[in-house]
Amino acid sequence: MQPQVREGWTPERSMTLKPVGAARVSPDGTRAAFPVTTFAMGDEQSDQVTQIWLADTDGRGARQVTFGEKSSDNARWSPDGSMLAFTSKREEKSRLYVMRLAGGEPEPLTDGKSDAGDYRWSPDGTRLAVIIQDAPTEDEEARKKAKDDWSWKEEAQKYNRLYLVPLEKDADDKREPRLLTKADRQVGFFDWSPDGREIVFDHTEGPSADIWLTSQLAIVDVESAEVRPLIEGPGASFRPHYAPDGQTVAFARATDPPRWALRSVLAVVPAAGGEERRLGTSFDETPALIGWSPDGGSVLFQESYRTTTRLYRASVASDGVETLYTGGANADYNLNARRTWVGFARQTTERPSEAFATPLADLAPAQISRVNDGLCGVPLGKTETIRWTGAAGQEIEGLLTFPPGYQAGSRVPLLLVIHGGPSGVFTETFPGVPSHYPIASFAERGFAVLRPNPRGSSGYGGDFRVANFKDWGGRDFEDLMRGVDRVIEKGIADESRMGVMGWSYGGFMTSWVITQTNRFKAASIGAAVTNLASFNGTADIPSFVPDYFGGEFWDDPQTYIGHSPVFQAKGVTTPALIQHGDADVRVPISQGYEYFNALRRQGVETRMIVFPRQPHGITEPKMLLKAMQTNLEWFCSKLL
Repeated sequence: MQPQVREGWTPERSMTLKPVGAARVSPDGTRAAFPVTTFAMGDEQSDQVTQIWLADTDGRGARQVTFGEKSSDNARWSPDGSMLAFTSKREEKSRLYVMRLAGGEPEPLTDGKSDAGDYRWSPDGTRLAVIIQDAPTEDEEARKKAKDDWSWKEEAQKYNRLYLVPLEKDADDKREPRLLTKADRQVGFFDWSPDGREIVFDHTEGPSADIWLTSQLAIVDVESAEVRPLIEGPGASFRPHYAPDGQTVAFARATDPPRWALRSVLAVVPAAGGEERRLGTSFDETPALIGWSPDGGSVLFQESYRTTTRLYRASVASDGVETLYTGGANADYNLNARRTWVGFARQTTERPSEAFATPLADLAPAQISRVNDGLCGVPLGKTETIRWTGAAGQEIEGLLTFPPGYQAGSRVPLLLVIHGGPSGVFTETFPGVPSHYPIASFAERGFAVLRPNPRGSSGYGGDFRVANFKDWGGRDFEDLMRGVDRVIEKGIADESRMGVMGWSYGGFMTSWVITQTNRFKAASIGAAVTNLASFNGTADIPSFVPDYFGGEFWDDPQTYIGHSPVFQAKGVTTPALIQHGDADVRVPISQGYEYFNALRRQGVETRMIVFPRQPHGITEPKMLLKAMQTNLEWFCSKLL
């Protein structure tokens, strides 16, 4: 049963929003496929269900084309535009399906023994390259059934490998996948050569999330399955794309040594091998390569620019970088097969996400979906960008959302929301989107909400993103507090009624803030790193904090202690709500328990809510709704 929705913006109303993903345009530019997600909450159901929709690129004829209780996603057009492939976990494992648009049921292409991941059509449309994870061995299956399924940490790992799957069945009425990457390497992004003879791919040494910094490039011959390296050596290389003539590969290259606070540049290299050449430096030094222009003279990429995501073009000849599109908080721009159309999703601080498409030669984006039109009439507080001077004189930006109908000069309670990362960034997204911290619902109840981008954030250049190295809780804390002071100076915030919250690194910073000041009357701490040393010993990314702090905790224990909120917890008085998923491997729940016990043993008013089955970000709708409701109730009870 869906939750009852009251008037105005509430957590329950946010769950009626349907997130729309980026459009993928057909080869001829006439149609586009895009994903629409629904938060399904039945008596025994709590799932995010995504289905594929089709629409004409002039905005007409939008309709849903996949159905069922399980998600179907990642639709890609066949080269002739007659079919859509997609992945779906309709059974126990994710499988690759193909659907003929002239009619008929979707047909599975993979056997479902192991999960199928990302895929690409061959240029001639006769085959698909697909990433498939290693299946359990017969011995592993037998031991699991016998409950004798012990394992060695980081041994006998399961890799994502590249396979070739034919579209047509063989004489035995089967489609036998053929393995292309036999060596133990974790395959990531890949791209077909225009002639269909080779595939370029990036790969890491293993499946651990901690070793993405080892990403290198290789090319596999489709017929022989012989693999040859393309880019090796220091630094990390990723997201390779063949040029239209197949002679050159473009890719992103991280600085050497690669860092978690990524700084990268676009580069090109001959497909046959040779010296790489780097292109012009982008504003934020985090270009996400999308593909080549039709004439091969430039490459397209997307990147954060302050509070937006922009589409850019980099010239291969001159190394110049040109801004193509600046409109709003966009995500996942992509090119169609002929490189003539761009599809994406767009949202603003006033309208929820919808799918858009535009010809590349004449950028005039047309909205092709309207699944969230019913929410556009609900009153919403205005959001504007404000600026202030942070520590060391740097300009800091933040998004300030007002209560609906706010009257200038009146003071209202203020909530400070801190983003994760720390290299995350708050962009001009729709405040009513379901989130751990329901911005539109806070504003509906009379709060002003400040979402700052302090030093360490993306979107403001590489130097800004590394300005918090060895300094978590230092000048970044000062940036945040000066932002709060700015809202008070503007006559908006009632400084006697202020709260603070954040998830992940935002949770770290929230737990740190209340050890440094008692100006906030309530805090909500989500999936927080609270002890840097024990985080290193339990998280799935043990190289993360040492990269930011310049060494391991056994080399410099005092620095780790000095920047860990749990070691600064003596004297905290701010009432604190702690939220954590018990399946979180990125920031294990023990981090929440440490801080909960540190506060409770001092008599601080503290509550901790545990979300079962949830990873680092809450995924189940009922759990997400409960997180939003709990945060809203907590701050209303403490500040209103």
